Amino acid sequence: MVLTNHTHNIRDNGFTVIPDVFRDHEVNEMVSLIEQADTSDLTFRKTDDLFAIRQFLKQVPEIKTLIFTDMLRQILDALFSFNYFVVKSIYFDKPQKSNWFVAYHQDLTISVDRKVDLPDFGPWTIKQNQFAVQPPLAILKDNFTVRIHLDDTDEGNGALKVIPKSHHKGIYRPENINWDAEQEVICPVPRGGIMIMRPLLLHASNRTTSNRRRRVIHIEFSKALLPDGLQWSELESSY
Repeated sequence: MVLTNHTHNIRDNGFTVIPDVFRDHEVNEMVSLIEQADTSDLTFRKTDDLFAIRQFLKQVPEIKTLIFTDMLRQILDALFSFNYFVVKSIYFDKPQKSNWFVAYHQDLTISVDRKVDLPDFGPWTIKQNQFAVQPPLAILKDNFTVRIHLDDTDEGNGALKVIPKSHHKGIYRPENINWDAEQEVICPVPRGGIMIMRPLLLHASNRTTSNRRRRVIHIEFSKALLPDGLQWSELESSY
């Protein structure tokens, strides 16, 4: 599969959008499985503005065969390499009338199985028995995220806004964004398409204004082996 332009987009701009990765019936099957999930676990969050499932692949394991199709595997193998593995997964559902928005940020933490005092790892947070830590910058630079869109997504229902090339700038605090030099880009993704991005890419999303929901499966990948017995909390041996 020839994906040269997408390789360049990820390298240079920190993201790319690939449409038509999943067919309608595959998206429908994913939605059906999600709707059958038991929402009583602590990893489920449900409010008027957001429904989320953390540790998504652990909570809905049957969906793995629907996500990791031959098409997606070919794309990931062509863009990256065979030695990446899944380290985190979340499902987001922004309802039709959601006022939930996310300000500009980078994804600076990883989910791990316990707290260990290690050089260049920190600060640490613990929420609902989940340990998260900011790792060395080299790990974040090499990781990538795949966002699978289960609905047509545009500016009206919370498509990501990004600042291209910001992933090259290390830790880039939102309050330090130089808007005279930076350009914001909206990233619409059609139903069944994917967005691939680097975690250091500055990104945000607006409130919903179009009365259309936005459902996304967010999966993070790494090839980093963590030190001193520290383990990724959601490690999947392969995809």
